[in-house]
Amino acid sequence: MTLSKDAAMNVAKVLSEALPYIQRFEGKTIVIKYGGNAMVEEALKQGFARDLVLMKLVGMNPVIVHGGGPQIGSLLEELNIDSTFVDGMRVTDGRTMDVVQMVLGAVNQDLVSLVNRCGGTAIGLTGKDAGLIQAKKMLIQRSGNGLKAPEIIDIGLVGEVVAIDRQVIDLITKSDMIPIIAPIGAGEDDATYNINADLVAGKLAEALNAEKLMLLTDVPGIVDKDEQLLTGLSSTEVDALIADGTISGGMLPKIECALSAVSNGVKAAHIVDGRMAHAVLLEVLTDEGVGTLITSSQG
Repeated sequence: MTLSKDAAMNVAKVLSEALPYIQRFEGKTIVIKYGGNAMVEEALKQGFARDLVLMKLVGMNPVIVHGGGPQIGSLLEELNIDSTFVDGMRVTDGRTMDVVQMVLGAVNQDLVSLVNRCGGTAIGLTGKDAGLIQAKKMLIQRSGNGLKAPEIIDIGLVGEVVAIDRQVIDLITKSDMIPIIAPIGAGEDDATYNINADLVAGKLAEALNAEKLMLLTDVPGIVDKDEQLLTGLSSTEVDALIADGTISGGMLPKIECALSAVSNGVKAAHIVDGRMAHAVLLEVLTDEGVGTLITSSQG
């Protein structure tokens, strides 16, 4: 197909604009949490896989962590297993954990296959493989009212990250492969724990001294009270938005991961609209970007 002169000039402009970003991020690690519509809609899935292959080809090191909440919920419903949530966390007993591992395994291999079909070399793993993610049971604490002690809530086989063995990821990326990680970890008690994918992505970014942490969502990014997108924020500004209620609800866990990352060596965190085709490339390789950029106040 022959491009019109205007279309050809536009392609050239885009490639020219991308060049300094390609040079800047060559050899850098970019951790991406993959979820939401980007993980469900076929065209977005294909585009995401192609983006990863391109990033690797130009010298970047993408590291992917994926979730699977909607798919897990659907299968639990089919199996007539009730889902209960505490503070946004799915209470996970043994039967539920079996479903979680089954679904995350299928999601993992689906993305690995997509990347490989696009010409890349991806490898799927969980946090249990080669001791990648050490985990412990997460207990939710609710404050008492002064008359009684704080309440400790056991939500089953839900975990939090204790430590990450970055050597596993270093070995994969140095072999020119793209690691695709399911957020499951193993505890010292030999139990298997389901871990929030945003949390795993954030801790991986910290352990790998990543250049960027990118969290794909189903919203444009952080918006103000007038629903205007806030494209660039310092951690101090984010704290103020949390304090005045602008950031609340389901966005809070993502923001907490982003703030922890930029406070622990990650250069920048991005809240990215995964409903937009090629959102990852647009955020990494263009001047405008497509989401909210969060940086350390000291940066």
